This record gives sequence, C-alpha cells and structure tokens, in this order.
Amino acid sequence: MKYYNTLLSCLFFLFLFQLGAQEIPNSTVEKYIEDYKKDPRGPYLRIRWFCNDGSIREPRDPCPDNIGGGIQHASYKPDVVALGKKNKLYFGQILAATEIEDFWYDDDNQSRLKQYQLGRYLASVDDGWILRKAQYYRGAVQAEDEQAWGINFYQKIFSVDSLLRQHYYLLRQSLRDVPHSGDTNVAQEMRSQSKVISEEYTPFMDARIKIHGKPEPKDIGMVRNFLEKHQSKLSPELLKRMKELLETMKEFHSPVSMAELSRRIGDIKGDNNFTTEFKAALMALDRETDAKTVVKGLADLLCEIRENITSIEKPRDRLLIMDLSIELENELIKRSQEWKPTDLRQLLSKIYTLSYASMGSGLLEMHEWESINDLLLVQDNTEKLSMDRLQEFQRGARSVVEWSAAMVKAVYGTEVDRYAEFEPMARTFLDDRIRSSVSLGLGESVSRLGDYISEKSSLENKVFSIADQGAVRGLNPGYAKGTLVVVAGDPEAIEVDSDKIYVFQRPPSDLKPVAGIMTVSEGNLVSHVQLLARNLGIPNAALSERNLRDLMAKNGSEVFYAVTPAGNVVMKAATSMSAEESALFSTKSRNNSKITVPTENINTTAERVLSLREVDAEDSGKLCGPKAANLGELKKLFPEQVVEGLVIPFGIFRQHMNQQMPGKGMCYWEFLTATFEKASEMRKAGVADEQVEEYQLSNLKVLADAIREINLSAEFMAELEEQFTAILGGKMGTVPVFLRSDTNMEDLKEFTGAGLNLTLFNILEREKILQGIKNVWASPYSERSFKWRQSYLLNPENVYPSILIIPSVDVDYSGVMITKGINIGEEKDLTIAFSRGAGGAVDGQSAETYLVTENGWQLLSPARQPDYIRLPASGGVKKHYATFEEPILNPGNIESIRNIAAEIRNKIPGSGEADYKGAYDVELGFKNNKLWLFQIRPFVENTNARTSEYLNSISPKKPANLTISLDTKI
Repeated sequence: MKYYNTLLSCLFFLFLFQLGAQEIPNSTVEKYIEDYKKDPRGPYLRIRWFCNDGSIREPRDPCPDNIGGGIQHASYKPDVVALGKKNKLYFGQILAATEIEDFWYDDDNQSRLKQYQLGRYLASVDDGWILRKAQYYRGAVQAEDEQAWGINFYQKIFSVDSLLRQHYYLLRQSLRDVPHSGDTNVAQEMRSQSKVISEEYTPFMDARIKIHGKPEPKDIGMVRNFLEKHQSKLSPELLKRMKELLETMKEFHSPVSMAELSRRIGDIKGDNNFTTEFKAALMALDRETDAKTVVKGLADLLCEIRENITSIEKPRDRLLIMDLSIELENELIKRSQEWKPTDLRQLLSKIYTLSYASMGSGLLEMHEWESINDLLLVQDNTEKLSMDRLQEFQRGARSVVEWSAAMVKAVYGTEVDRYAEFEPMARTFLDDRIRSSVSLGLGESVSRLGDYISEKSSLENKVFSIADQGAVRGLNPGYAKGTLVVVAGDPEAIEVDSDKIYVFQRPPSDLKPVAGIMTVSEGNLVSHVQLLARNLGIPNAALSERNLRDLMAKNGSEVFYAVTPAGNVVMKAATSMSAEESALFSTKSRNNSKITVPTENINTTAERVLSLREVDAEDSGKLCGPKAANLGELKKLFPEQVVEGLVIPFGIFRQHMNQQMPGKGMCYWEFLTATFEKASEMRKAGVADEQVEEYQLSNLKVLADAIREINLSAEFMAELEEQFTAILGGKMGTVPVFLRSDTNMEDLKEFTGAGLNLTLFNILEREKILQGIKNVWASPYSERSFKWRQSYLLNPENVYPSILIIPSVDVDYSGVMITKGINIGEEKDLTIAFSRGAGGAVDGQSAETYLVTENGWQLLSPARQPDYIRLPASGGVKKHYATFEEPILNPGNIESIRNIAAEIRNKIPGSGEADYKGAYDVELGFKNNKLWLFQIRPFVENTNARTSEYLNSISPKKPANLTISLDTKI
C-alpha cells in the first residue's frame, strides 16, 4: 500500500509538472484581460519596496541607504508571471522592474520591447486596456523611475554601433514609447482619441478619417465647428474627450522651432563636423517658409542623422540626436501636407523626397535606397519623359511604399499576430505605425501618380469602385468566378475552397487550390504558391492594406475577377458579367487545360537503391521522378556544384505497396486502385463531384495513414544502410540528410507541382530517416497534393513516388533562379529570389528578389523575412533572426548565378530531354560564397492564361512613342 501511495504521489506531481509546462490557452488569456480591465489593480498584485540588495519590503518600510536603497513599484499577479514564463507574454511591464538584458538581449527577437510598445498602443486606443482601472493605482508605476530606466537603457544600447545599424527602425520607433525624456507620442494620441470618439459617436467618423488620413492644421477648426454643432448631443464624457482631442491637435500642429532644436545640439561637447553642419542646416530651415523647401531640407537632415549617428562618440549625445530625428520626422509629415504639387515635375519631386525620407526614418535600409535612387531621380533640366520611363518611376515609387510597409510588418508582425489571437484590436497597431510615418504622404502621392498614368496609358484597374486602385497590380494572368473571401487575419487558419477567390494579408504557405488570389504581401515571385498559381492560370494580384479593408464590404459576394498579361485587374459583381465573360466558365473550356501524365514507361522492376550518379534526365518518369533525374543530370554537368546522393526508385515503393494492408483483405495497391475504380463508377452513376471527391479524400487519408505504418523490408533497409555509408561517407545516423519526395507527376513541362509533396529537412537519426521514407511515400495522397493534381491532371491517381536523399548543406542563404524575366524583363534575363538560411524563397518568404540582365541587376524587393533556419550537424533545424542592414547577395554571388545560368542554358538543352526549349526553375544556395545546385526543373507558365483572347481583349494597348511634359498640370 505504501508503494502504491508513493507511486500515486509521483504520478500526481508529474501531472502537475506537465500541466505547468503547458502554454496557457488563448481563451484563458482573454479571460485574464477582461478581469484586469475591471480590477482596480489591473495586472498588479501589491506595492512593495524592491531593495538593491535583493530584499523586498512593505510600502511603509523603505529600503535604507546602508543597503544601497531601492525603488518602489507594484509586483505582478501570479497569472501575469505565469504568462511570461509559459507563453512569453509580458503584460503591464514595469520597466524599472525589468533587467535590460531581459528586455533587449533575449532569445526572442526583442519581443519584450515590441510587446511593451504594443501594450502602450492598446492602452491608448482602449481606455487603458488592462490598466483601465489600474491607471489610478497610485504607486504601481513611478514615472521618474521609468524615465531613469529608459535613459539608462538607451545609453547602453546606443553605445553599440552594430545595434544602431542592425535595428535602426525598431530603436527609432521605440523612442516614441519608452519613457526617457518626458515626451509623448502626440501623433498616436491624436489618432487614438479621434478613434475612441468616432466609435462612441458615429457622426464623428468623417472627421476621424480626415485626421487619420490627411492631418492638416485646418482640422482644428473642423473639430471645433463639429463640437459647436453637436454639443447638445454629446455626453459629459464625450465633451471632455473632444476638448482633450482639440488640445492634442493644437500640440501636434504647433510648428517646431528649428532654432530651438539647433540650440539643443549645442549641448553636445567636442568638435564634430556633422553636428556643426547640422546646426547650420537647422538655422537655415528656421528662416524658410516654403513647404517644399522645408520638406526637402528635413528629408536631408533625417538621412544625415542616419548616416552619421555613429560618428557621435557619447551614447547620451546619440540619444539626443535620435530624439531630434523623431521631432524632425513629425515636422516633415506635417509640412508635407502643405506641399501641394500642381504639375507632374513637382509631384515626382515630392515622391523622390519622401522616398528619401523613408530611408532616413528607417523604413528602408541604406543599401535599398541606393538600389532604387537612380530609378526615382529625375534631373532638374529634364523637360519630358516617355510613358515607359514614367511607368518605371511609378514601379519604383510603389516599391518604396511596399518595402516600407513590409519593414513595419517584419519588425512587429510576429507580436501583432500573437496578440491578435486574444486581442483583435492589436491588428490596427501596424496600420497606426505606417500612418505615423512618411509613408502616409508618400502613399497618397504615389496613388495620385498612378491615377494620372492610368488615365494617360489606359492601364486602368476596375476593382469595383474602391479607392486607391493604382496600388493594385496583377502578378499572374487568369480569370475566375466565385465567392469573394477577404481574410484580414492569419491565413494559415483558413480552410480554403477551390471555387472561392481569396484576399489575404499574405499567401499561406500550404495553400490548396483556389479560384483566385489577391495578397497584400505577395511573398515573392518564385515561391511554390506563386509558381503553382502561375502554372494553373489562377489570377493573382497584389494590393494595399487599404484596398483589403475596402474589399471587406464585398466579402461573401459572388464576383468575377480577371488579371491581364499587361497587369491590369478587373473585379466586379458576377451579376454584371457580360455574355463573353459568362461563356468563359463553360465545362468545355475548363477541361481543355487538363493533361494526362504518361505512365506506360514507368519501370517498377528496379528495386535497388541507386546512386545519384546512376540516373540522368532520361530516367525522369521512368525509374524515378524528375528531381532525382535532373539532379543526376546536373551532377554529370556540374560535378563540383552538386552533392552526392541516393535515389529510392519507383520500384521499391511499388514493391512495398504489394504488401497486405492491415484490416482490408487486400494489398495497398489494390486498395488504391479500388478507390479510383469506385470513384469512376460513382461519376458514371451521376453522383455529385463533391461527394466523389469526399469519398476519394477519405480513402486516401486511410491509405496515407497506413503507408506511414508500412513495414520496410529487411532487404531494402540493409541495402539502404550499405549505400548510405558508401556514397554519403558515413553510417546512417551520422550524416544529416534531406528526404525529398519525387513523383512522376511534378516538374513536368506542363505542370510544376512545386512544393506539393513532403520534403524533410536535415534528418540525422536512423529511425527518423526510416520513418521519413514512409512519410514521404504517403505525402502524395494528402488532400492538398491530390487536389492540386486533380485541378490540372486527368489521371491524378497514377502517382508514383520516388525519394531523393541528399546530404544537408548548411547554406548561408538559398533561393530560386528562373532563367527568364518574370512580369518585367526579357526572356534572356534572370529572376532570382533569395532568403537567409536553408529552404529560402520557395515557401513564400518575403525574399530578396532581383531582375538580372546581361549588364547589371535591379532590386525588385528586399528581404523582409524576420526569421530563418540553419541546419546544425546534430540534425533538425535551428531558428535565427534576421536584420536587413546588409543585402543577402553580394556582387560576386550575382556574377556566379549569371555564369551558372549561362552554362545551364548551354548544357541542359543538349542533354536528356533535348526538345525542351523553355526557361528553367533552379533551386540553389551559397555556403561561404560557393554556389551549390539542389534542383532544376522546367519553368511552367499557363500559356492559356497569357494567350486568352478575352484577357488580351481587356489588356490596354500601350500608346506608341507617348511622351509627357513634366510641366503638365495635374
């Protein structure tokens, strides 16, 4: 009995330990937040003295001087502490109670700092948020201690040059929130106050939109008139809020004295050319009244600060200059609204100036600005521009807006997504940060230019009647009809339908077939999702955050959606479709695009593990899939750039499928065959397609689950271990490897199948490799894989998986090269996209993308992926965090890519399938600047979409030799 009780006790404590290790569910977090809002102490437990010797004393018993003194503040409730430990959520942070090392030097990408900023924002828009009642909990937070902590924090961080270079945007933004000088974030307070009023009193909504979208000094009069007109209808609380808003607006619109800022710089001791010139520039601006001149001068100063901040020696002085930078940006934002271009020359100048200021405020990295500067620079003596050059300027300007918004999302997106799971208001934080930056005026100016170009070139989007249509741009041509689904939140949580059109913040990494896509963050041009969409003729376009919000009004409606090869976009109610558009959706036109994959030449008798050197392009679809076959071909042509490898051919899979399937009275292959025979009978009997598909998917899931448990034959395992040691140079369990699914139904000339089946990263342990083989064999029978195949192939059931096993290369960065220009550029150009670490660019990361020509290269988009993975020798993956101050690829890398592309174009068409003349999709990476090739396949585009008579008919015809005077009034 004693033994039994002891055992029970052990089990009970084990249960408590496991329970304690679990994350607290979001439903409980939501309950905590509601409780904190109602609690006079909010997230805090009680007030205590915290002494420097580590002791804690009661409020009336302060820390004596002989032990070093201390500070007084609140302690946290136990559940707040638990949230920090279990969920890494930090609510109601008291800075004076936080170690700087924990606040900044954590292992979670400065998450505590970002959560602090997010908490401050939520408090401003939700009446204190979790501090709703605790705002009046006296002594919980001591303002002077928070200020002192903030000064100490910045002096410590700003003493490290590399931190300023790597985290310039984050550190600048944090100055608006972390107390250190008594200043407040007036712009955010103004927006928050107007938001709260409009939510309580709807007639104020138009005024709120004006204050948020285009703040000007005359808004003060607008609000004052509104107050006078509606005063009798407002509650005492709303009257108080309106008066507070007016005071905040006066403070916000009060002009900054450049002379006063210059005087503050005088506090910096020592000789420094930068500060001397800076003071002179401020004094010169103090005498200027012209808005254009002032805005240009402020933009120059912002960029000068960024470029020279590390030339200032003392951290205290760096903090002073960075604070000035915030004040100058605020003034620039206000004065830019006063700069009202009347002709095209002035509009282009304003766009250039605000783009330059984007770099100065940290929204662009300096190397990114250098890459786009020439594209946006129009010389003062230029009289006319061609329409082509004007559209090129527009693309560059739109890129600056997109890159800037992507920087905000890259820095804060993880925390915002996490908080939005339990506090939906968190999502508006990103929008608030963008609106409080130069992006507000820049986006407005770029939109104005887009409208002008659309009018002159006839390249006009017709997306219902939403505003800012110039921000919409087509990526992949095609057309679709279906229910519109606007997804403002996490796309990974959405179960998609193949007959619906989706508007996403970003494309989900594991997208199943859909009718059409629009995304705010397009990921990159060569991700698996983008390639599949391109392959199947799924219309795909990029749009702005504002466009997404405007389309929410159409959520759930039936729409027609088309993207032309020229890049213009049409979306309208399905009831407004013309007869020609309705005819596009006949059954006949849809079936014409499907193809049959030949299976008569598949060799299932090859039951031996092969070396990669034993296969080549001729074996594709016969012995193995095209990944292994084409990589074997590459190994022959580029032996130094391709690793050794093993191939498990179709025959070994087919041999194992002859085993008896447990509980079914037939072998695995017979179960698969019977499933499709039954489906065929159901169709002939008139059963609805949805029911047939449901039956197939249900049986395929049973099959996939069974394959994951299939017994590997002793002969196969023995041969695999022998070949593994002989070819890969070590016993199984000592060499980490990739396992790549390689079916006969991917990488075809007509269908890419990119990313549909399983790839296992950096597997080391023997048992995991063996289980991985079974998992890879099962992956073609997943719902996503089968649905994509079914969308394009007439015989999706005849799938044969082989497996490619290659040793891991822990590359510094990796990506994709397409041997042609995509969307822009020529057939002879290259499109390349790279991300840091392994698996780059293919999974939809916000990758560094270039158009590479014979004589140079153009940055199409910078990297904005905040994290990446590396491949340790111990197996598995290790997560790292990225900063963006340096480009991923260096000029030598781009030259290596250009050279290997030339060799591929020269060598590949003369080998294997010599009849293929198109472009190639190549996966590659760099380790210590050495280029490694991992995969090559045909680059597949949907020619039907590009040549569709209808799409061409609605594509605008480019005006021939059109030039426009820069003095044209707009």
